[in-house]
Amino acid sequence: MIKHIKLTGISVFIITLFACNSQQGTDVIKKNIEKYKTERSELTHLIDSLELVLRNDTTLSKQKFKVPVSLKTLKRSFFAHYFEANGSVEAIESAFISPEINGQIKSVLVEEGQKVKKGQILIRLKSDITQKGIEEVKTGLELATKIYEKQKELWDKKIGSELQYLQAKNNKQTLEGKLETLQAQLDMAVIRAPFDGIVDKIVKKEGELASPGLQLIQLVNLSQLNINADVSENYISKIHKGDKVKISFPSYPGLVMEANVHRIGNIINPSNRTFEIQVRINNEDNMLKPNMIAIIQVNDFKKDSALVVPSIIIKTDITGNFLFKAIKDNGRLISKKVYVETGMTYKEQTMITKGLQEGDKIITSGYNMVTNGIGIAVK
Repeated sequence: MIKHIKLTGISVFIITLFACNSQQGTDVIKKNIEKYKTERSELTHLIDSLELVLRNDTTLSKQKFKVPVSLKTLKRSFFAHYFEANGSVEAIESAFISPEINGQIKSVLVEEGQKVKKGQILIRLKSDITQKGIEEVKTGLELATKIYEKQKELWDKKIGSELQYLQAKNNKQTLEGKLETLQAQLDMAVIRAPFDGIVDKIVKKEGELASPGLQLIQLVNLSQLNINADVSENYISKIHKGDKVKISFPSYPGLVMEANVHRIGNIINPSNRTFEIQVRINNEDNMLKPNMIAIIQVNDFKKDSALVVPSIIIKTDITGNFLFKAIKDNGRLISKKVYVETGMTYKEQTMITKGLQEGDKIITSGYNMVTNGIGIAVK
């Protein structure tokens, strides 16, 4: 505001001079220009001096300032690396049950979700015609058996012809074979559980027609499961049958199991360059279900004594990977930029192979605010 008033006054003075005498006003203006140039030079010099003082004061403040950090003393410890493969749960015993013969469903003796035992009857088909056929054959077989026995008795006494004996024997054997076939057909009309399990789905209802190859029931046993996963061929030399692996399930975040590799595939899939591994597990309480997603973790590297740091503190520049550690310099605690060589990383922890040693104090918090040589204070 003062500057504005001052400039306004000068403008009025100049205008007045021009109004009174143009030549006289010009001379006055020239004198004032020289005066103000001198004042400007003095002000510029003063400003430069003040800025120099301010810079020196800032440098001094920086020397006194200390960045608050957290430190970790490096100690050697066990380090393990795992690679992961996505897998799918598969029931070892799962049956697509269909009849062996055509027939109308007479009765369904189980319900969906019901537990059944091996050999338990699940469905009966209508078998009236087969049963009548069995009764007729049995009647004929009784007569044929008696005739055969009489002919055999005569033949043993050398009475009668051999042809009569052989005809009686053949007739009896033919009826026995026919009875056996009808009995097998009758057994096929009764559909039984091939193993202990749970009736997961019933497709047909009573009165509907059942045919071979068309599903009637889905039966599954959940007590033992396979987990199948495709693994990159790069790991084929690092996994073996019997190796212990960790298994987790996205559907059950807190569930982690350990099991051994049950089988390793012998063929590389040319489309994605993977091979199959299979892990077999027990399924307590039937928690896990077929086709559920599983994550298999396989250990491919471990070291009993390693230097490990949080991966997040490792930075990179044109020279390479580096981090900051704390050192003493003339009694002051300062940060030091250290270039390192890294090994494997697992779960946000990285193994350091070169550049650090046991006992070094690395900066684990505040590392983004420090530079090489700056003062630090442990918080």
